[in-house]
Amino acid sequence: MTPELHAQIARGQIGAAIVFKRNLRVEAVAGPVPQEVTDTAALIELNRALHAAAPADLPLLIAVDQEGGVVQRVRAPATQWPPMLAHDNHPPDADRALARDVGAALGRELAALGFDIDFAPVLDVHTNPANPIIGDRAFGRTAATVTRRALACAEGLAEAGMLACGKHFPGHGDTVTDSHLALPRIEHDLARLEAVELAPFAAAAAAGVPMLMTAHVVFAAFDASVPATLSPAVITGLLRQRLGYRGVIVSDDLDMKAIADHFGVGDAAVRAIRAGCDVLLLCRDPAHQAEARAALIAAGERDSEVRRRLGEAAARVRAMASAHAQRRAAAPPPGLDAVGALAHRRLADRLAGRVA
Repeated sequence: MTPELHAQIARGQIGAAIVFKRNLRVEAVAGPVPQEVTDTAALIELNRALHAAAPADLPLLIAVDQEGGVVQRVRAPATQWPPMLAHDNHPPDADRALARDVGAALGRELAALGFDIDFAPVLDVHTNPANPIIGDRAFGRTAATVTRRALACAEGLAEAGMLACGKHFPGHGDTVTDSHLALPRIEHDLARLEAVELAPFAAAAAAGVPMLMTAHVVFAAFDASVPATLSPAVITGLLRQRLGYRGVIVSDDLDMKAIADHFGVGDAAVRAIRAGCDVLLLCRDPAHQAEARAALIAAGERDSEVRRRLGEAAARVRAMASAHAQRRAAAPPPGLDAVGALAHRRLADRLAGRVA
């Protein structure tokens, strides 16, 4: 943690932080099965220091992307989970309970390491084999299987004291472009979107999943001009008003090329807040973070609607953080022995189909 970041957290200017693999001490270990090993003691100290920097009345939330498969920032000794599409190995009468158990085990390990938010589960439906970014990160190939399994995983995360965040609204499963690299576009009509892409998110909204993350994807049926993250029609009109979602809406990383190559970061930050996002992710460039903050302050000073949205977003995030802190105080996280526990590793083997 840099001195500048510490000062911003202490002043209450940052309400959440995200930890990536690049922030961790990871060592490649040779052997019959080479693996990467995370220094968990250093990780716990990092998260402790981040939490300790925050004012008592503004608890900091620490997030991580720990989905399973190719997206799990914390390596061994934490349990290494197979991709969530491995639920296809299990029958419908067993996959939901398995997904809940996986979410609970994953959540216990992250809570033990000092995390508050897991940016999971993926709610995208894997309908396009050529999709370069979702693929086996998805929980299934149909809206029904994704809904059943992903929401069960979210229940397990909540049981373990973690805040789940479903992603990527309104759906990234049928793109042929990676939004990290370019701006995808989906031309499906409304009937198709409601039956497939939107169905898991509608269920997540009804179930009260605490956070949802937006997609940097243009959905022509809703707004043909800008990606969902920046679209009032998609974020406020569709997610808030039509689907009735009341939780916290998080933008995907505004440093991704789908945004950065088409919109200035400052403009994108203001557009995302206007659209209805509550939290903006800027995960790589401190200069972009400063640019976005300055743009939001300037917009708020001259525009009462932006001020209203900023106040609404801050209140929603603070309420979630306060409720989470109270739950953690009432039910403290498990000890470090939860990380890579034998029962969790056996569960990962069962999910992968390596054992019955």
